Amino acid sequence: MRRSLRSAWQKAGTVHERLVFGAWLKYEKQGEELIADLLATCNRCAQEFGPIDVVSQHPIKVNGSSQETAVMNGDQSLKNVNFRIGDEKIVCDRQKIASLSAPFHAMLNGYFTESLCEDIDLSENNISPLGMRTIGEFSMTGTLSEVPPDLLLEILVFANKFCCERLKDDCDRKLASLVCTKDDAVELMEYAIEENSPVLAASCLQVFLHELPDCLNDEQVAEIFSHADRQQRSIIVGQASFSLYCLLSEVAMNLDPRSDKTVCFLEQLIESAETDRQRLLAFHQLGCVRLLRKEYDEAERLFEAAVSLGHVYSIAGLARLSYIKGHKLWSYEKLSSVISSVNPLGWMYQERSLYCEGDKRWEDLEKATELDPTLTYPYMYRAASLMMKQNVQVALAEINRVLGFKLALECLELRFCLYLAIEDYKAAIRDVQAILTLSPDYRMFEGRVAASQLRTLVREHVDNWTTADCWMQLYDRWSSVDDIGSLSVIYQMLESGGAKGVLYFRQSLLLLRLNCPDAAMRSLELARQHASSEHERLVYEGWILYDTGHCEEGLRKAEESIKIKRSFEAFFLKAYALADSSLDLSCSSTVISLLENALKCPSDNLRKGLLMDSYKEKEAIAELSKAIAFKADLHILHLRAAFHEHVGDVLGALRDCRAALSVDPNHQEMLELHSRVNSHEP
Repeated sequence: MRRSLRSAWQKAGTVHERLVFGAWLKYEKQGEELIADLLATCNRCAQEFGPIDVVSQHPIKVNGSSQETAVMNGDQSLKNVNFRIGDEKIVCDRQKIASLSAPFHAMLNGYFTESLCEDIDLSENNISPLGMRTIGEFSMTGTLSEVPPDLLLEILVFANKFCCERLKDDCDRKLASLVCTKDDAVELMEYAIEENSPVLAASCLQVFLHELPDCLNDEQVAEIFSHADRQQRSIIVGQASFSLYCLLSEVAMNLDPRSDKTVCFLEQLIESAETDRQRLLAFHQLGCVRLLRKEYDEAERLFEAAVSLGHVYSIAGLARLSYIKGHKLWSYEKLSSVISSVNPLGWMYQERSLYCEGDKRWEDLEKATELDPTLTYPYMYRAASLMMKQNVQVALAEINRVLGFKLALECLELRFCLYLAIEDYKAAIRDVQAILTLSPDYRMFEGRVAASQLRTLVREHVDNWTTADCWMQLYDRWSSVDDIGSLSVIYQMLESGGAKGVLYFRQSLLLLRLNCPDAAMRSLELARQHASSEHERLVYEGWILYDTGHCEEGLRKAEESIKIKRSFEAFFLKAYALADSSLDLSCSSTVISLLENALKCPSDNLRKGLLMDSYKEKEAIAELSKAIAFKADLHILHLRAAFHEHVGDVLGALRDCRAALSVDPNHQEMLELHSRVNSHEP
């Protein structure tokens, strides 16, 4: 998602697209605001998160040429014109004013009576004497000098009324540069929409988007977005209307999917859609929200509209509505029809299982798992069913199948319940502590009980570990690649004190390996906060930068850390960052050298460092093999191949090279290592 948003932001063709995709990227990276002081040193971050100069990026479309000054009927002897406003008279150059717009040109040089008049009364045109005097100066100089905001607004309205495009554009841009706060934006957006001022509107939009999601709690802001018609949307966001309402509807759904704001934004999304693909997405999303709000008839209409445009998944919505209305058989038959008419997918069988019982449901869920092993519900249903039949070990084996490759909170919660049922409190405490690591505020049993409260109750049945016990348990679990067990031990160690920086860092590594990037980033930030030394803090900052896509900056942090103190983590970070940031094909040997230096440094007695500190190459290779058996990571395969080469095991090195190249045939470092090792093959 982030990569796609960054690509969209980089390739944005208009200032509106840049604003929307930049704001969306910022919204997706909300957790990184905690480390804003660190990311502020990165130019790419500054561009993504900081405001852009809307005025300079908005093209000037106003034709700078003056109106034709030929006099058709006017008195050629009248060089000036006097505009009367109340008791004041403002003297202006007649032809300079005429050049501001076609209406003024027609008034002063055409067949209107004003063309023969020296004095023209403008008292009823909502312009003050100061405003008209400023307009006269603009007609002479072509620029607005120091003009206060209130006067700019007055001139903007006048310029729009009399079609003075150059004057209006200048007001538009000057007002846009004055928008600083949300209150400014709320007030000025009304003028921007009313007077068709796109630069001012874009500047106001930027302020609103910069303050997502909080600004949607402001009723005035929500009103602007909720009730804009097609023309107003065009003024506010140009051609990026669909993208804007995709973002706003996502933010609103995350705040409260049942809210009226969510409905309004999704209705705007439908209005903004220009292709069938966009329409079916919008229809389906609004259908889901209507279903949540129990507005069943409207939800049915929306799902049917999505299905008519080719959105097969909306049939699941229709089936659920039919079931709610008491037509269970229709739901089953509808999904059966879909399964028989298209290439079936796992979700189709999972959905159909909701409308049948017994063996049929079991068979559908087995088929769902066969087609899509990542669906969690089938495992949970089978585990719960087996537990009800007292098949405890089989039930645990079933839920372990999914937890072996997908750390889902609902699956951990179910396993916790299974362990409670058989009074295996050690296993139960492990799972609830893993849950709290992933989500400190998690609530169990459909949100009724805090996980932390259940942990307190279960802990009374478990012996306390000493610090030494914890380290031994952590080493055993780390070595056996029991990541959930390792998370639990680290959670307990953090609670009892100790080297929190190191522990949070290890926790982040585990969470990354378990594909929990948000939780991992939270742990990395905590590691940084609790670092016991400068060189340690630099390593954690480097990993934060590396994991957020800023490899070169991460590399610099690693180098700074190594200058202070050589450490396993700093060398390892430098190797990773160099491999990702350098396009130089010769860096392969440097990366290998850095990894070898890492293995010679003192470590915290976990995994690779422990074994290579004592130069136990074979044990180190075995340790890497355990990790590869868990997940065939290219970096680890590369490292094990290098170890095989180091100890002279040519065949082992070749095997790892070939395995890695089967995953990524263009991996340059592996190609070079393979070529080097291949030359030594017996």
